[in-house]
Amino acid sequence: MKKIILLCLLMTAVQSFAQKDPIVMEIDGKPVTKSEFLQIYLKNNPDPKFNKAALDEYVEMFTKFKLKVAEAEKLGYDTIPKLKKELDGYRKQLALPYLIDSVENQAMVAQAYDRIKNEVRASHILVRVDANASPKDTLAAYNRILALKARIEKGEDFAAVAKMKNGSDDPSAANNGGDLGYFTAFQMVYPFEEKAYTTPIGQISEPFRTRFGYHIVKVTDKRPSRGTIRVAHLMISTGKDVTPEAKANAEKKAMEIYDKLMAGEKWETMVSLHSDDANSVKKAGELPAFGSGTTQRMVPAFEDAAFALKKVGEISKPVKTDFGYHIIKLLEWKEVASFESMKKELQTKVNKDERSKKTQDAFVAKLKTNYQYKYNGDKNLKWFNEHLDSTYYLGKWSADGKLKSNKPMFVLNGVTAPFTQQEFATYLEKNYRGVKRDDNKVVVAKQYKNWEKTAILQYEESILATKYPEYRALLKEYHDGIILYEIMQDKVWNKAVKDTAGLRAYFNANQSKYTWPKRLDATVYECLNADIAKKVSGMLKNDTINSKHVLDVINKDSELNLTVKMNKFDIAQTPYLANRGLVKGVNPAYEFEGKFYVIKVAAVLEPGPKEFTEAKGMATSDYQNYLEATWLESLRKAHTVKVNTEVLYQIGN
Repeated sequence: MKKIILLCLLMTAVQSFAQKDPIVMEIDGKPVTKSEFLQIYLKNNPDPKFNKAALDEYVEMFTKFKLKVAEAEKLGYDTIPKLKKELDGYRKQLALPYLIDSVENQAMVAQAYDRIKNEVRASHILVRVDANASPKDTLAAYNRILALKARIEKGEDFAAVAKMKNGSDDPSAANNGGDLGYFTAFQMVYPFEEKAYTTPIGQISEPFRTRFGYHIVKVTDKRPSRGTIRVAHLMISTGKDVTPEAKANAEKKAMEIYDKLMAGEKWETMVSLHSDDANSVKKAGELPAFGSGTTQRMVPAFEDAAFALKKVGEISKPVKTDFGYHIIKLLEWKEVASFESMKKELQTKVNKDERSKKTQDAFVAKLKTNYQYKYNGDKNLKWFNEHLDSTYYLGKWSADGKLKSNKPMFVLNGVTAPFTQQEFATYLEKNYRGVKRDDNKVVVAKQYKNWEKTAILQYEESILATKYPEYRALLKEYHDGIILYEIMQDKVWNKAVKDTAGLRAYFNANQSKYTWPKRLDATVYECLNADIAKKVSGMLKNDTINSKHVLDVINKDSELNLTVKMNKFDIAQTPYLANRGLVKGVNPAYEFEGKFYVIKVAAVLEPGPKEFTEAKGMATSDYQNYLEATWLESLRKAHTVKVNTEVLYQIGN
């Protein structure tokens, strides 16, 4: 009777849960609940609609996605070692915010804000050493950084030591002597930031290690933050290996542009006509905000010139950097925002940052209390104290076959299985690098402390999905995304590239899709004004004169006068060529959107079919779409999909 009552209660609970979270659809019998579907639907639709047409359209897309994931799971993609490793990496990132102490975490947020309000300038010397380097290589790197520090302390110049042979391993030191300029929170790895902010001005830190190697830092200045700034720029590119003549021409061109701006020329017009920064030219030269609280940094010369501007709309004289000459316009300047307005953003950054690990000790202590931690280590560590030997420091020590018992080292939440002697032995075997030789009891005690913290955090991580639905959903999303990408690579994207015979057959069967439009094989002379266009037209009447000669003559006094382009131009897709009736030879000059054009046409190319090599890129893309559509048809036959439209159409309710 008790069993019958229990069964009835269980059935009632299941039915109650199903009513609360009904099933929208099933793929091969695996349910997709209303809450799961709604979460994904809202994430992919910032302006969601819940009418029948919108839901039907999304279900079709969602079904295709789920079919591909189902096929990937069927073929065992989620068991491929490299994908399991990738997912494990994401799992650890996603778990990090759940494995920290909230009180300590808030202290880190407050610390980050305080640092954002104050910038530090520092120089550094780096001696590279891999995170997993052998004790021998680690010691060699440490001794080398100590030797470099000693030279500076004896009177040698920090920058000179950084630049010398076998000085700093940071490539930029050859140019900047290790000077990193001013920076603030989140712009360096946290251990580096911590050392820079805690070292007094004028002093050199003790050697410390980051994932890049060993550093010493000299702090040269600290100042209140300059805030966050938005600027636009007009860049005349030079590059690092530019000739002196080209550099002089670029500087001259930049000064001419600056003079025109000062004379009243519109900023937007000059950027459109002359800036070489393709990423910003269509946005009137606007760059992402940089300064305090951002991860965006500019080279010091650019930053200093930008922050020197005081009024919105003010324009700087040309500024030289390794990239060329920049004219900078101030768009907006903001002082550091209030803590309350930045708190959420800072919290997100802290959770993703290395500094969050500092809060884990407090978190582990809370877990011990919550999970009734019981320590059994002292008596069960005795074997390790007695059997660890000098081979341990060489990575050759093993407990395999020697350790006969497997007693629990501690108990957590009533669980002993992951916390045994054998597990600790495995940890010791894998974590010998960087361990300093010492008395066995000291080494074992330190390693045990590290292992215990790691084991407790791993246990908590293993049960996060049962405690936090939002974490479980994110993990599922990453899992599906990783295996989906891999199977798409194999079944569609890479297949289209590697299957050359199939691609050519597809091209031959669909050749009518791949044709050239009407084009011009031409040289385009883009002139600053009508007088220059007239002069260019006159010069081009002489067939012996080439475009280089025209450029040399016209741009003798100003690099702004003329730009020359040579290509086979698609007439319809080139606005300044469309509907001009251009013919072979030198065509009359004309104006388009403030510029004057002289077009010398070598040939008018009539529409015609493309060769396979000419259409290969577009044909490959089309072939990928064809392969995907064909593959999806086969997936619909291989997998079962059931949609509960009654639940689906009530999604918005």
